Amino acid sequence: MAKDHGPSIKNDDQYEALLEQGMSKEKAARIANTPDASEKGGAAPPYEEWTKDELYERAQELDVDGRSDMTKDQLIAALRED
Repeated sequence: MAKDHGPSIKNDDQYEALLEQGMSKEKAARIANTPDASEKGGAAPPYEEWTKDELYERAQELDVDGRSDMTKDQLIAALRED
């Protein structure tokens, strides 16, 4: 059973698994706190199939710096780095 990381982490099992994979605490927490993240399981289409507006919204959720001035390709690169 996963350790309880308190109310700031919504999915403790997923959070711990992501940490074991080498993700930072911040990134693991963002993913573990995404609604239905464990149910989606990679079912989302690749970023190249997203519209620029969809990419921008995702970048906004992840608080990507400079997103308002980015092209679609730059948004994709930034989201993959995050």
